[in-house]
Amino acid sequence: MTTGPDDEPRWLSADEQRSWQAYVQASTLLEDHLDRQLQRDAGMPHIYYALLVYLERAPRRRLRMTELARIAKITRSRLSHAVARLEKSGWARREDCPSDRRGQFAILTDEGCAVLERSAPGHVAAVRGAIFDRLTPEQVAQLGEICATITEGLEPDRGADLPWRR
Repeated sequence: MTTGPDDEPRWLSADEQRSWQAYVQASTLLEDHLDRQLQRDAGMPHIYYALLVYLERAPRRRLRMTELARIAKITRSRLSHAVARLEKSGWARREDCPSDRRGQFAILTDEGCAVLERSAPGHVAAVRGAIFDRLTPEQVAQLGEICATITEGLEPDRGADLPWRR
C-alpha cells in the first residue's frame, strides 16, 4: 500500500474505489466466461488456448519454455504443468534445446494447430460479445491505452518478482 509523508495510507477515493471494483468484477467475470466457453467448445481452459495461440504465432510454431512463460505472464511451474497437459492431448510437444542442456522448446503440433482452427471462431465470438460489441471505437482505443499503461507499470525492465522468473 502506498503511504504518504506521515506513513498514512493513501486510501482510494470513491471514484477510484468504484473503478477498481468494476475492474475486478469485469476481469473475474470475463476470465470465467472465456474459460467456460473454451471448456465447452474445445475441452481446454483459457490459459491453454492462449499458450497454443502464442506457439502458433511463433516462428516454426516453437518457443523456448522461458520465453513462453514470459509471454503468457505465468510461472515456469504453471507453464510446465500446462504444457504437460497439452502434450497429453497431443496438441504440443517439448524438445530439448541443442544449445542449452537445461533449455526446452514447446512446439505446437499439427493436431494442436487443428484444434485452434476449430475453436478460434467460437472464442473470437465470445471475446467480441463480451467486450468489443459493447464498446464504442473510442472506448476500444481507451481500453487498449489503459491496459498498456498498467502493463508497462507492472512489468519494469528489471523486475525480479515477475511470474516467469519464479
